[in-house]
Parts: sequence; C-alpha cells; structure tokens
Amino acid sequence: MRRSERKREAPDLGILSGQTLFGLQKELFSRLSEMGHPRVRPRHGAVLAYLDVEGSRASDLAAQSGQHKQVIGTLVDELVALGYVERRPDPADRRAKLIVPTELGRDHMEKSDAVLAEMEAEHAKAVGEEAYAEFKRVFALVAQRQSRPR
Repeated sequence: MRRSERKREAPDLGILSGQTLFGLQKELFSRLSEMGHPRVRPRHGAVLAYLDVEGSRASDLAAQSGQHKQVIGTLVDELVALGYVERRPDPADRRAKLIVPTELGRDHMEKSDAVLAEMEAEHAKAVGEEAYAEFKRVFALVAQRQSRPR
C-alpha cells in the first residue's frame, strides 16, 4: 500500500489535527465575514482567540498561542490598522503595553465565540453529546501533553 493511500485510510494525529483546524478556520472565518468582519484572517486568531476584554500583554499572547513575540507584534500591528485592537499603557507597569480590543474587536470576539459554540453544538448533535464530550476531554489531554516541553 502506498503511503498516501495509508494516510488517507488511517490518518495520523498531524493530519487529523490539520484537517480539524483548517476546516474549523474556513467555516468560522467565512461566517464571520458574513457577519461584518471580512478583513480578519485566520492568522489573526493568534491574537484574537487569546485576547482578554480588559487587554493582554503581547508576551502573554505569544505564550498562549505558541507564536513568537515578533509574530504577535506583526499581527497586532495589522489588527490596529484594521481597527480591532489598540495599544494602551499597562496600569500595572507603565513600561509595558496592553493590547486591548476596540468595540469592533469585542464584536468580533463575541461573534466568534457564538459561532464556535454553534459549531460545537452541531458536532455534538451529529456524533452524540457523550461521545463529543469524551472526544473533547481526550483531545484536550493529548493537546496538553503535546504542548509540554520535552
């Protein structure tokens, strides 16, 4: 059996994870575009998915998303230009900056959360509530284990 056939018939964790991520992003960002956010791209999720409404430091966003601080800085610059976030002095440390969502950014975050909740409910309905809950529990354990330093 050829490798490509084997990968199609029994995809490994990398392939399954990629299919899940890219499929989720395609649907999420398509729906968000229809809801008034056509300029936000999947790469911006490294900021928007982890951003606190009260604001977050770029270093925290980098740690949570697994991206380098320079990448986060570039994404923040793009999101500032698009009107989704702004940089403000951190009240806890005036030398540091907080990345804070604007009204447009908060709208995107709320709609994103709602769309993702709908998508999850659809998956749970399709495979069964218990099976989906178990899938998420196990997937979270695998993701946690995979993200640990070795």
